[in-house]
Amino acid sequence: MLAVKNISFGYTENTILHNISFNAKTGRNIAVIGESGCGKSTLLKVIYGLYDVNAGEITFKGEPVTGPKHNLIPGMPYMKYLAQDFDLMPYTTAAENVGAYLSNFYPEEKRKRTMELLEIVEMQQFADVKAQYLSGGQQQRIALAKVLALEPEVLLLDEPFSHIDNFRKNALRRNLFAYLKAKGITVIVATHDSTDALSFADETIVLRGGKIIDMAASKDIYYNPADKYTASLFGEVNEIKLELLTLTQNPEEKVLIYPHQLIVAEGGPLRVVVKQCYFKGNRYLVKAALDKQVIFFESQKKLPVNLEVSLAVDRNAFG
Repeated sequence: MLAVKNISFGYTENTILHNISFNAKTGRNIAVIGESGCGKSTLLKVIYGLYDVNAGEITFKGEPVTGPKHNLIPGMPYMKYLAQDFDLMPYTTAAENVGAYLSNFYPEEKRKRTMELLEIVEMQQFADVKAQYLSGGQQQRIALAKVLALEPEVLLLDEPFSHIDNFRKNALRRNLFAYLKAKGITVIVATHDSTDALSFADETIVLRGGKIIDMAASKDIYYNPADKYTASLFGEVNEIKLELLTLTQNPEEKVLIYPHQLIVAEGGPLRVVVKQCYFKGNRYLVKAALDKQVIFFESQKKLPVNLEVSLAVDRNAFG
């Protein structure tokens, strides 16, 4: 088990991470989400051992994870860290990059392992192409294969799909996380993409200003967000006074409701005026006005601008 215990860290005198604590059990996938600058990437670097913590400690299987003060080459041997800059050798081929850490004493085994990894990221046909000639998304896929070459016990991924096209990203995510789960590799993913958290992470950590403000099963984080900041990381969210829904007489009580949790219903308690409709494929995201407040809800059809409609809470959309 990877244990992070009350760590604090700053590149200068300004602290970036504040008293971070959590455990990552073997084979678990943990997503770290939060706004840009909240400390996601810094947390991964500290866990890997690229920097020494200012306070607290990190252990893996009871042994300390140490930084550059203790290691000539920063980083722990049983971990692999994929940074956003990929760290590829531009003048060597995709296959050579992936096989860089594999032994040359067994060339046939090295070749098979290299091709296996290239197949996982769907890059077999580019095995002999130099990295400098690959697109950003292709380089990112090669970098993913490279960090898996020696099958780490802990894998740290920083925005691992940010450069990959959507049509390929979904299949790659499924293949990669299924492979990691089957191998029992502990994964921590720093991401801005809620799909990484909701579809594949066993648990999600929410960071804000370098502090953990929530950590739970991903489904629980989504349906029971700690606050509007957390909910907004998954998309648009409405903060509505409960008294408007006739659920309370206390004017201070509010509830967080996602757009899909509101439905058009005759006689509904919320009377809103349609301002814009955004086509989302199988539905429309509708921006509406509730007095001076913006409300988002979903509709199966496009609604005319300035149409007044009644909304109600869909009780079946709360997990």
